[in-house]
Amino acid sequence: MNYNLVAIATIRTDFPTKFGVPRQSGLVRGLKGRIVFEPEYRDPEALRGLEGFSHIWLLWDFSEARREGGKWRPTVRPPRLGGNRRMGVWATRSPFRPNNIGLSSVRIIGIDLHTSEGPIIEVEGADLMDGTPIFDIKPYLPFTDSHPDANGSLDPQNVGEELSVVNFQLSILEAFDAPHLDALREILRSDPRPHYHDDPDRVYVMPFAGKEVKFRVREDAIEAWI
Repeated sequence: MNYNLVAIATIRTDFPTKFGVPRQSGLVRGLKGRIVFEPEYRDPEALRGLEGFSHIWLLWDFSEARREGGKWRPTVRPPRLGGNRRMGVWATRSPFRPNNIGLSSVRIIGIDLHTSEGPIIEVEGADLMDGTPIFDIKPYLPFTDSHPDANGSLDPQNVGEELSVVNFQLSILEAFDAPHLDALREILRSDPRPHYHDDPDRVYVMPFAGKEVKFRVREDAIEAWI
């Protein structure tokens, strides 16, 4: 049986490519996003009551992570485990799955029902590329969605430490405002490189907020410039 999913919205973020996007939602709270609805879903009534929630779930399309021919594999190599250890696809959040559906929890920072693009939801903590299609939006319910005693083999304490030092050259400091600098610092501290890369002389380029940020990592420090 075939099922059809329809994009109800897209999200606008500072990431035009996948590189540098946080590996999970909420890791970089300072990252902002704007959810813009498709014309047929721009009815303010559909957002009635949403102001009573602090967070929402986004179900979205891994639109840039599709395998040719739609083939899937039962095991994948999670980047957070170094890219060398295989796990079952159902035990990971890999984008390479039979159905390319992503799940993110983001914080609402504003709702504007009357803009030139219709109702807009402003969020923070997003882990989505610019232009990612959104399939659905659901309110986050703390009394059922939060499980403080839950276990997970991909918890941060099991996959290494963040980088402790981020050094911005003057070109970076002059290019971004304070909120973007704070977000960029958190992105770089989480080490956006593939986890099997460890070349201290390699320079990486990460498009972010209309600029091309260059960086290299040496020991536990990262240096960035434009």
